[in-house]
Amino acid sequence: MAKELDVTCAKCAKRLCDPVIGANEVPSVDEAPHFCPMKLFPELIEKAIMEYNKTEVKEFARLASVQEFECYEQTEKGLRTKFPRIEELVQFADKCGYHKLGIAFCIGLVNEARMLTGIFESKGFRVVSVCCKLGATAKERIDIKPEQKIEGPENWESMCNPIAQAEVLNAEEVDLAIMLGLCIGHDTLFIKYCRVPMTVLAVKDRVTGHNPLAALYLSQSYYGRLLANRKRADV
Repeated sequence: MAKELDVTCAKCAKRLCDPVIGANEVPSVDEAPHFCPMKLFPELIEKAIMEYNKTEVKEFARLASVQEFECYEQTEKGLRTKFPRIEELVQFADKCGYHKLGIAFCIGLVNEARMLTGIFESKGFRVVSVCCKLGATAKERIDIKPEQKIEGPENWESMCNPIAQAEVLNAEEVDLAIMLGLCIGHDTLFIKYCRVPMTVLAVKDRVTGHNPLAALYLSQSYYGRLLANRKRADV
């Protein structure tokens, strides 16, 4: 029988998956809402947890949790954070014993990619970087119409090539791929074809300086249009 409910953790107010209880107590899901995945998919979750029995998976997860822990410190005024994500990335790469890092970046963030490369190299890493326009392939290759080119129909425009970016980093056998500012959709293709461990440092948001949560925080005011109802339309 088809599942009738959708998991909706974002609407949960109980947070029974992260309860405030003692270390020796056992969490209960009895009062979890009907849309809780712990109620809807208990077998699936148990199967997923069994994956942590794999030595390499368990160690990677352990290091990630240690990294999370080290980003906080207790002070007289309470808990506070310590490291920006770039610094965290360096620390986590060290923990994992990585030596060769790969950056897949948007050509619009070439300056940021250059700065990031300098930071990683100053910490002793080998750095491979690959731009989204590699291949110099015309957008017509993916059936983009002349009037759909950003620089106008009379100009050449290279298509973004996230598949090639991923395959280059695969071929370079980087220890960790880092995605920097790829466009929506292009980032999806990169993730799909990347076969090495990867993380995201930044995503593309042309309006907010690549901080998409800014619009979310302003959705009650300046970006109220985000909450306006609309009808779905075909592209």
